[in-house]
Amino acid sequence: MYLIYNAHVVNEGRVFKGSVLVDGDSIEAIYKKEPPKDIMEKSEVIDASDCWLLPGVIDDHVHFRDPGNGESGDFHTESRAAVAGGVTSVMDMPNTNPPTIDLKSWENKMSMAATKSMCNFSCYIAATDDNLPQLLSADASRLCGVKFFMGTTTGSMALKNAGSVDRLFREVKLPIAVHAEDDEIIKKNIEHYKNLYKDKIPVNCHSGIRSEDACFRASAKAVDMALKYGTRLHLAHVSTQKELALFKNVPVDNKSITCEVCVHYLLFSSNDYEIYGTKIKCNPAIKSENDRKSLLAALATDKIDVVATDHAPHTWEAKQGDALTAASGMPGVQFSLPLMLELAKKGETGVETVVEKMCHNPAKLFGIEKRGFIRKGFKADLVIVARNKHWSLTKDKILSKCGWSPYENRSFTTQVQYTFVNGIPVFKNGEFNETARGQELSFVR
Repeated sequence: MYLIYNAHVVNEGRVFKGSVLVDGDSIEAIYKKEPPKDIMEKSEVIDASDCWLLPGVIDDHVHFRDPGNGESGDFHTESRAAVAGGVTSVMDMPNTNPPTIDLKSWENKMSMAATKSMCNFSCYIAATDDNLPQLLSADASRLCGVKFFMGTTTGSMALKNAGSVDRLFREVKLPIAVHAEDDEIIKKNIEHYKNLYKDKIPVNCHSGIRSEDACFRASAKAVDMALKYGTRLHLAHVSTQKELALFKNVPVDNKSITCEVCVHYLLFSSNDYEIYGTKIKCNPAIKSENDRKSLLAALATDKIDVVATDHAPHTWEAKQGDALTAASGMPGVQFSLPLMLELAKKGETGVETVVEKMCHNPAKLFGIEKRGFIRKGFKADLVIVARNKHWSLTKDKILSKCGWSPYENRSFTTQVQYTFVNGIPVFKNGEFNETARGQELSFVR
């Protein structure tokens, strides 16, 4: 047994001094007063006096690259980075090689994750024009959701048939996570910039190519269809102020249309291309400073439900090029929680809000069984974070296989000390339990 003693517990909108007892893979007790003497004596006590104790982060949007893209990452390397950053559960996207577009490829991927992942896991299946029967027959207690690519992105798995899209929204009852960008607008924007720059379009034009209008038109279309059919819709990586008007300002429990923002949209704007170049090239593109500020302000409301990463490692070689040729995507799963806690310490959000958007709401939104909260009987996915620990992100601290980060050289004032996954301290003061493996997530719907 482990007793996490005298921590600043952050849970369900409150911060209180308390201790948490972990027995086996679950939370056995929560003490708001001094724990019983016999519990102290027979437990391994972890003094967390100057630490926050948080539920483990649930990242509903990662690309761990397995199978087929092992040069930039895999379930082991990226889950190792995840637990070092306090992320205890992930949901992996289907644009792999081969793509996850049927139940057989999904089962193969889940088996791969079970043998390699240090954190808990689930995997999406992508919607195609041909696989609706498989989506309808999938086990809703095991499948986190269906990914629908409305615009062309890595993997090019967008549905082409309007009838297939209609049936997807009408018949599939699983959460449908949408990458919403309008191809027609993007193509017109590309032609515009090609006329200006010929063969090499500067990376700072990426925000103009994958523009606000491209995002809003696609997001609005998805929302309209979800309203028509009562679809359980989740808009991934919202990047603009304009899109916020599509979402209700009510708690996640009371709505069927939800949205996610990624950490990089809260930290970077199009002004930062001059400094970071292709490091911050992603799809949808990072937008204006006004968009960044608006998304950050919306965290304090119920318009934004989830903060995720869209963790997408690429080799450094693949990130070279211009607005059209450099790979889109960046790693982030190792540093998402520390980055969000820095925003909290600066007063730009609250630590309770960080926990709500990164732990509680993903569990509620997807119906994850017994995770995302510090509650008796729930799985002991827990993170101990030193509240006053100063460090800088140097290259040697980057654990993602790609070996680079857009956050390199940033300074931090908090640091993850322990990450428990199913009651096991898989990360402890910079050391890993390399034999530990996460569990498959289960869903109650």
